[in-house]
Amino acid sequence: MSEDIHPFGDLSIHPFLSKMSPIDIKKGKVVSLDEAVRLIHDGDTVAVGGFVGAGFAEDIAIRIKETFLETGKPCELTLIYSPGMGDGKDRGLNHFAQEGLLKTVIGGHWGLAPKLQKLALENKIFAYNLPQGVLTQMYRDIAAHKPRTITTVGMHTFVDPRKSGGKINSITKEDIVELVHFDGKEYLAYKTRPINVAIIRGTTADTDGNISMEREALTLDTLAIAMAAKNSDGFVIAQVERITEAGSINPRMVKIPGIFVDCIVVANPQNHWQTFASPYNPAFSHEVKMPMQSMPEMEMSDRKIIARRAAFELEGNCVINLGIGMPEGVANVAGEEKILEYVTLTAEPGIIGGLPSGGLSFGAGVNTAAVLDQPYQFDFYDGGGLDIAFLGLAQADQEGNLNVSKFGTKLAGAGGFINISQNARKLVFVGTFTAGGLEISVNDGRLQIDKEGKVKKFIKSVEQITFSGAYAVQKSQSVLYITERCVFKLTEKGLKLIEIAQGIDIEKDILANMDFVPIIDDSLQFMDKRIFQVGIMGIKEDLLSVPLSKRLFYDSVHNLFFVNLEGHTIKSQKDIDNIEKSVTDMLSGLNKKVLTIVNYDNFNIVPDMVDSYTDTVKRLIDKFYIGVTRYTTSAFLRMKLRDSLSKRNVSPYIYESSQQAQDALEELSKK
Repeated sequence: MSEDIHPFGDLSIHPFLSKMSPIDIKKGKVVSLDEAVRLIHDGDTVAVGGFVGAGFAEDIAIRIKETFLETGKPCELTLIYSPGMGDGKDRGLNHFAQEGLLKTVIGGHWGLAPKLQKLALENKIFAYNLPQGVLTQMYRDIAAHKPRTITTVGMHTFVDPRKSGGKINSITKEDIVELVHFDGKEYLAYKTRPINVAIIRGTTADTDGNISMEREALTLDTLAIAMAAKNSDGFVIAQVERITEAGSINPRMVKIPGIFVDCIVVANPQNHWQTFASPYNPAFSHEVKMPMQSMPEMEMSDRKIIARRAAFELEGNCVINLGIGMPEGVANVAGEEKILEYVTLTAEPGIIGGLPSGGLSFGAGVNTAAVLDQPYQFDFYDGGGLDIAFLGLAQADQEGNLNVSKFGTKLAGAGGFINISQNARKLVFVGTFTAGGLEISVNDGRLQIDKEGKVKKFIKSVEQITFSGAYAVQKSQSVLYITERCVFKLTEKGLKLIEIAQGIDIEKDILANMDFVPIIDDSLQFMDKRIFQVGIMGIKEDLLSVPLSKRLFYDSVHNLFFVNLEGHTIKSQKDIDNIEKSVTDMLSGLNKKVLTIVNYDNFNIVPDMVDSYTDTVKRLIDKFYIGVTRYTTSAFLRMKLRDSLSKRNVSPYIYESSQQAQDALEELSKK
């Protein structure tokens, strides 16, 4: 392993600079693939941009592989990249997986490059897995010659130096992550290093090297990578679709200024697809908008059940991240329920709004409101900008830890999972309860396990900690684990079973298929029956309703309690119980009774619940209220509630306006 390198101090001049003057370089910016690849020398640190297939310079990667196989050069490279890039088979970073071509790899996600994984797991390269967001932000720190990228991201996970420090195999010894302290708080410091060569991609380049990205699905960390290489006295090689005359690109369209670009390669079209699933989709480059009603409806399955239950966690106007795979189903359900317009979906490479795509187009999106550079998206995520994150559930343990990054001989890598999971306000992990052949069916709203999966997901201790349950508890994060048959909640004492599906036997279908016993108490409930029924669940009304926590107000100066039930609907006993609990929680600690006004404008209650509701009202009056008045403009509701209250010897006064109710309450307070 080479000695520790950082961007301060003496930097050796790249061999190419001794052969060509800057003027020669500028004149020859448009070059062949072979000429571009010759810029890369043995031992160089090479940074590559892309996300799955979007923005990846496939033509250049192929030629690097071919040149190495033909000549043995370049060799012993250090490869740095942030997101996963590949198709899970041969494309993307898999081209670099040639024994001898690479010496060290520092990457954020490994799952799409199985050939690269193989080199790491067989101890044929030094290998690290660091959080995707840290790496994408690190490029900016390298450009600014900062010696470390300092963040809390990665604390108490496998990236923490008190665990493995992100090292993937036994031959990797150098520590590149350190624990540091500022103002009494712990942080991780990730070592930066110079970038000798940056490989980036764009759409149009002029002969001065200015590059636009109008047909690209994402802008990613392209600018940050180029700037990092340029300020490291390195080289920037750009793969583009076309060349135009100098100065002909609108300056506002220039994403990479020509002063950062040394070589431009015009790609073969077959190696410049917009994503690895789509040669070109104008919706991905935001030239057209797609009709959202074209989204296919999901068939009833374990995937849909999980996505439906997860959708109940959505909140109006919330900002969301959806992970790849199972979490993508949440967007489908939101589309079916006609609620996509009330939430903002995002994806870590920079998508804001619209609908993120899946599969080999993951990261791209349609109908987006904005596209940020990836480092800025992670700034937003790391700072707590996400209200909710829906992420995959691969392996969980009794402490609430999750592993999504390493399973025996399979190295998926963390990707953006650590950044997202450690900083979102609310986390919803989604996945089947078991894996490997699980088959289910739904009959009359009851879930049946037809064939159990061979692999347990809830085990005593995860193989690698990608998410720390204890750290989440320390940070007071709200965390749920949703499966097709049950839901767990993270507590200080570990996982608590809070919901099960109708038809599920706790002993046979849950406890027998996990390696620990979760917390179970009398609060255990059934999952919402709508999840298991055919047709729309109708959660739009739930989403748009104001939560009870925002409907109750206590004015301590006037000892006045205001209950705002305007637009609220009571459909079940659970709704009534929630009101009673919320009022009790707010008033029980006052040790005195209060004056109360209730707003019933546009209030709805199903007929079967009226008697139970008024019974609850009487209990609350007897326990907490000095006097209470109510108002609504609905004559029908006034009559319905008045009759029910009178039967229980409760004051039936329900007024037409808030002023009348206030006047009446003042009179009551004088008595």
